[in-house]
Amino acid sequence: MGGIKTEQKLELNEDHVDWLKEMAAKYALDDEGKALRVVLDYVKEEADPSTVFEEIRCNHCGNTSNQD
Repeated sequence: MGGIKTEQKLELNEDHVDWLKEMAAKYALDDEGKALRVVLDYVKEEADPSTVFEEIRCNHCGNTSNQD
């Protein structure tokens, strides 16, 4: 178990949680928390922050802002 974990309260949409659970099951991860940590580690190391945070892709509100 790499690193020290702290418990956090986060608000996620149901489809996000469902997807994390699906990925955890598919890839034999401990739980959806581990799946989220894998995604976050990937984004931190591989993704361009402007692509992640500036590109509009609100799948839930239809708004033109990533701020929900």
